[in-house]
Amino acid sequence: MPQHKPITKYLALIYNAGKVRLGFLIMACALAGIAVSPSTNLNGLEIFALAVYVLVASSASGAFNQWYERDIDAVMERTKDRPFVTKELSPTKLWNLWLIIISLLALYATYKVSNLEAAIYLFAGIFTYGIVYTVWLKRRTWMNIVIGGLAGSFAVLVGSAAAGNTFAMGPLILSVVLFLWTPPHFWALAIGYKEEYAKANIPMLPVVVGNKITSQAIFWHTLVLVLLSLSLILYKMSWIYFIFALSGGSYFLYCSFLLLKDQSKALARKTFFASIFHLGLLLLGTMFDAMIFD
Repeated sequence: MPQHKPITKYLALIYNAGKVRLGFLIMACALAGIAVSPSTNLNGLEIFALAVYVLVASSASGAFNQWYERDIDAVMERTKDRPFVTKELSPTKLWNLWLIIISLLALYATYKVSNLEAAIYLFAGIFTYGIVYTVWLKRRTWMNIVIGGLAGSFAVLVGSAAAGNTFAMGPLILSVVLFLWTPPHFWALAIGYKEEYAKANIPMLPVVVGNKITSQAIFWHTLVLVLLSLSLILYKMSWIYFIFALSGGSYFLYCSFLLLKDQSKALARKTFFASIFHLGLLLLGTMFDAMIFD
């Protein structure tokens, strides 16, 4: 008689395969898109529902990413224990059908709770990460993560479109900040795992041009995105947001400056986590600001 996994174990595998932690980050980007919008007609329940739909859609895209990349994940030490690699989740093509259904349901629910424009931006984010980045670009060009960064930008626009303010200056600036944030975040990680990416034949920037040039790209990206993020104080955001953005941005910029002189794995890892710290404070700053002053 076959033995079935306990439900808690199975859910843990689904959580891992769906990159749900990344999904929460994408969800936070959508909420930040609402927070920086000049106004919104969404009530609290609608905002909560929209956040859930974005999380579900992002996780479906993340699961497809892990399903599609299971061959290269098996080569890399960092990813060799992912559930589709270990076959704790059987990597059958049936997964694609379920992921498409889940994505379509999330898109329809987004349309119903907000509007068509928000659903279109959500689709654009799913397609960018699942197909453009995962299938078309990741194994072919060092620009993979540059263009893949649009997924985070689209998440911001989901929120602003749902609020009815797609082309307001605040959401547009934040979407560009997210676009600029993604490359240095992943390039710092790639410096730390350069040998593994090379072994898997993934042309991440450090593999293609070396660590020194990559560290320069990280620094200049970080400088521009930090300065741009601070400009949101000119568009609705207050001193509360400014303090959050300045604190996280200063630390990220400091670490990226140190990386210019020393491209060690330890400092690359520190810069990688500094980027997460920065984005976390940035997104929290938008939400706290909106809750206090809206």
